[in-house]
Amino acid sequence: MRIVNKKALHNYHILEHLEAGIVLTGGEVKSIRTGRIDLGESHIRILNGEAYLINANIPQYAQSANKEYDAGKSRKLLMHRTQIDSLIGKTSGKNTTLVPVSIYEKNNRFKVEVGLAKSKKEFDKRKIIKEKDHQRRVEQELRGKG
Repeated sequence: MRIVNKKALHNYHILEHLEAGIVLTGGEVKSIRTGRIDLGESHIRILNGEAYLINANIPQYAQSANKEYDAGKSRKLLMHRTQIDSLIGKTSGKNTTLVPVSIYEKNNRFKVEVGLAKSKKEFDKRKIIKEKDHQRRVEQELRGKG
């Protein structure tokens, strides 16, 4: 099971990918396994030498008894010190940011695919839409004649 952040792929050029573990509670794991997570408005920030997933919405698991659960809390990402230092260097002073590209299960643990991203400009988005539309028309013509 892989949950993809389509909004990030639409709004950013992903320059580099990294894999990071994530600290979750039991109810959050069960909620993610049912597919209930929203990465649309989330981003990753490095605070005090540690990476955090901010604004990821994981709704409370239905059978959970925790009454004071916060769905939008910040969650710590598990990365090596060298990876974090490298990301600090790549994001400081440049027009890049860190976004979660997807979340998936690997060896019974959840991993977050972190993307070093550069924002797309509005005209880039229109250009990509035109290219996809053109490609779709070409494929339809080839299917129609084939």
